[in-house]
Amino acid sequence: MKKGIHPDYHPVVFRDSGSDFAFLTRSTITSDKTIEWTDGKTYPVVDVDVSSASHPFYTGRSRVLDTAGRVERFNQRYGRT
Repeated sequence: MKKGIHPDYHPVVFRDSGSDFAFLTRSTITSDKTIEWTDGKTYPVVDVDVSSASHPFYTGRSRVLDTAGRVERFNQRYGRT
């Protein structure tokens, strides 16, 4: 790799404040806020709105839409001839 053309790749904590869930990973994103992690080190923290702990698809709280009613309504409007 060429030196000086790549962004700094460092450990960052991503925190979902809605579900009180956080995980440590590596990223190029920067933040002014910091947090002390379980290993005793301080890392930059980035607050996110949705994570796997709060997304309806991963938590099983997703709604199933009634597609049969929509198909019937379409056929009723535009009917097959």
